[in-house]
Amino acid sequence: MSFPFVLVSPGATRGLGLALTRHFLRTTPLPVYTSHRTQQSDESLKKHILDPLKDVDPKRLHLLKLDLNSEDSIAAAARTLRESLSKHGNENKSYIDTAFITGGVLFPEKSPEELDWSHIKETFQVNVISHLLMIKHFWKFLPHGATHQHLERPARWVHISARVGSIEDNHRGGWYSYRSSKTALNQVVKTFDLHLLRHGKDALCVGLHPGTVRTDLSKGYWGTEERRETFSPEDAASNLVDVVENLRTEQRGRIWDWAGKEIPA
Repeated sequence: MSFPFVLVSPGATRGLGLALTRHFLRTTPLPVYTSHRTQQSDESLKKHILDPLKDVDPKRLHLLKLDLNSEDSIAAAARTLRESLSKHGNENKSYIDTAFITGGVLFPEKSPEELDWSHIKETFQVNVISHLLMIKHFWKFLPHGATHQHLERPARWVHISARVGSIEDNHRGGWYSYRSSKTALNQVVKTFDLHLLRHGKDALCVGLHPGTVRTDLSKGYWGTEERRETFSPEDAASNLVDVVENLRTEQRGRIWDWAGKEIPA
């Protein structure tokens, strides 16, 4: 018997990540592991996550302390996850059913003069490097064909990307660091998916563009002409999960938008 679970990182405090965590708690019976970097107590954070939900067993929700700017922190969170699975007696049979890696930051430069060294470093640290390190330390929890046989479908490993990472679709310019970081992330998606394919993991990797989500990251761009399609975090989470659940295996390694349409490289 296998024991699937969901990972959302980060996903305990706000925005799209929090909406995804609540969505999986509300719509599935699976354990959900989600991360944060706050100093809040587990009790306080669990109350924050669970208060809007009805009839959800709080024992299904597990918190991981994780700072996207620290590999030591990411590695420690992976150890905490393994210890939790072992504590529940399911370490060898547990596996990630769906993972959403959601970390992102935006500094919207409009011209080269606005490029700032510290902002560029932070953008690539959060939007690319942290995603790479999440792969490094958490990919071992994906199912392997030799161990987890007869799965109904491959596990899903998802990175939140953005349409502006498309080189072909770049008709407006601007947002130098954000665009280029998302382009780099899209390459990470393809490369990791090839690794999964070649190393016997019963899993696939894709990138997803959620549209413009009404969060702090996109606050200055709601309702602008070029971004008419805006969503609440809850609607965005529902859209993305629908896309993920309906992916066919041959759609792996690519970038898709909230409506299930492919975004060009």
